[in-house]
Amino acid sequence: MGIEPVRKEERYPALGSRLQDVPEVWTIGVKPNFPDYTPEEREFIRSADLILYPTLNYAQFLTTMGKKIFPSLETYLYADEKIKQTTLFYMMGIPHPRTRIYYHLHHKEILNHFHYPFIGKLPRSSARGRGVYMIENGQQLAAYLELTKIAYIQEFIHHDRDLRVVLINDQPVIAYWRIRAPDNFRTNLSQGGVISFDDLPASGIEAAQDAARKCRFNDVGIDLIRHEGQWLVIEANMKYGRKGLKMKGLDLKEILRAKLMAGELC
Repeated sequence: MGIEPVRKEERYPALGSRLQDVPEVWTIGVKPNFPDYTPEEREFIRSADLILYPTLNYAQFLTTMGKKIFPSLETYLYADEKIKQTTLFYMMGIPHPRTRIYYHLHHKEILNHFHYPFIGKLPRSSARGRGVYMIENGQQLAAYLELTKIAYIQEFIHHDRDLRVVLINDQPVIAYWRIRAPDNFRTNLSQGGVISFDDLPASGIEAAQDAARKCRFNDVGIDLIRHEGQWLVIEANMKYGRKGLKMKGLDLKEILRAKLMAGELC
């Protein structure tokens, strides 16, 4: 006998497409106007105990309604928000490289706080190593400031690798080193970095768990470096890559499905 399909009313609703084609999930899609959903879809969303991947469009509204969502509201609010992440890390006491934000009128103060070389990042849209610049002189600083009115300046800490830890509900799914190419200061795989699973430090994984737990990021890739005897959290990535998972033969969708069925995404 074949497997009986899961009835629509027994599925979990999802708005985003991360769990598309998972039998136990009804992926409804993201519509800009809530009335654009059919009456059946609206009622299904309103009556559900848990809504999966609500996207930033609906995460805050569903949270206000008292609905359980996955990922958390915080996971959405801080995605691709380097300035907000840095402020949060400082306020939560999470070790982080020395970083300052300068608005346009304060650009002239950068050299009062940093000596060359240092890192300049675009506060947004700097994923995959793009929008991250090594600044070694005044000419490079001026060129960077032409790109952004808000300067995100971070101390340069020499390192040949960083540790990426992917966590779902504070539990590590995978961890690996990202080792930079000899001719690049960035460890991103798109910038020539390579993955290594050798000698993964338990203390680094624990530091990532602690950061994710404190910040309420429950679907995230945390990047860290070891410096002067402690782990520094560089940033949190809500759109983390899949290459490391594939190298280990892991399917993220199946991992999420298993956690959903075990009641671990609530």
